Amino acid sequence: MSGSDILSPNSIGNQTVAAVPEQFGIYIHIPYCLQRCTYCDFATYVHTEIIPSDKYVELVKKEMGLGKKFFEPRKLDTLYFGGGTPSLIPAEQITGLIQEIKKHDFIVTPHAEITIEINPATVDERKLNHYLEHGVNRFSVGAQSFSDRLLKMVHREHSAKQTLETLNLLESYKLNYSFDLLFALPTQTMAELEHDLEVTLSMGMSHVSPYCLTVPEGHPLSKNRPFDVEQVEMFELIHKKLLGKNFHRYEISNYAQPGKESRHNLLYWTDQPYWGLGLSAHSYAKKSSWGTRFWNASHVSIYEKTILAATEATHTNFTDDNSETLEYHQSLTDFCYTSLRLEKGLSLAGLIAKFGPKAAEKIELLARPLVDQGLMKFMQNSWSLTDKGVFISNQIYEKFTFLKSDF
Repeated sequence: MSGSDILSPNSIGNQTVAAVPEQFGIYIHIPYCLQRCTYCDFATYVHTEIIPSDKYVELVKKEMGLGKKFFEPRKLDTLYFGGGTPSLIPAEQITGLIQEIKKHDFIVTPHAEITIEINPATVDERKLNHYLEHGVNRFSVGAQSFSDRLLKMVHREHSAKQTLETLNLLESYKLNYSFDLLFALPTQTMAELEHDLEVTLSMGMSHVSPYCLTVPEGHPLSKNRPFDVEQVEMFELIHKKLLGKNFHRYEISNYAQPGKESRHNLLYWTDQPYWGLGLSAHSYAKKSSWGTRFWNASHVSIYEKTILAATEATHTNFTDDNSETLEYHQSLTDFCYTSLRLEKGLSLAGLIAKFGPKAAEKIELLARPLVDQGLMKFMQNSWSLTDKGVFISNQIYEKFTFLKSDF
């Protein structure tokens, strides 16, 4: 289909969309790590250099009580423990947070997706059973590679052997789990990547998140990385191998077998509200015309001081330092960015339902030349990136960045 015959103004105006039930998720940040990985830029700490985990968990529990009126108790579709390494702290502290959520009248049904990020060598059978008894039903394994040489390079404490032991434990329980794969590391060869993929695909995981190493220029890991053309070859190899094992790329950095997509991450990409608790956690609420974003302090001492001093009356008194009330053009930009990350793409009907036909006409004009260049496609009333477009996705997103003066 060429760009010239994608849509007509009449077809834009005639689009309808069925109401999509709103979903809701909670993210809880656990900032404890065995070590700081060389490439990490998240708000995390070596566990011996931060307040004890029991004290931190109590702060998060207090934050729940402070903010529950803002989101109002409702059915919880997803709950995600991220980090850091949530599996590093006692399992009872994690499950204590699940119980605390229920105390505040959020409904956690057996159908809720409850995910915890784990690292190799931080989970044993006792801990795993404790998670399972309290409803955890999805595990995200931050292993990155099966090469001890590369793991050592990025300061990962675990070994490839420990990764296999952890995966075999999950396999023995026939659990739903995801695997993080880091590639384009300094001096990494195609043979090493092929080995990582071979081992990965020999296991029973149903979700794989391949991440191309991204570090700023001058970073220690920026030297001796594969050239751009080699990075593209690595990405193509990953894509080919995963497709061959019944995975599909439902989001630009995530592959899943049918029905095994991360429901929690899909909240972020489909304009659904979510509540972030803990250090540096971000939230999104539809409390204004185009949405409100707010976030917590990223330094643990400031977070602790803020939560200890807060009351229900003051906790949601947002300022420009910790919140943003979105305007029309900002919300539209976010909607385009997140939708174009998805395999199903940017829905014309969904666009019109939220932003009106004028926004859809503007998007069509921007998308038309990209379709002609083979970087985007328009199918089933949605725009999405082609395989060619995925490689320059950031450049494409820039074209869908809107200013107030554009409207």
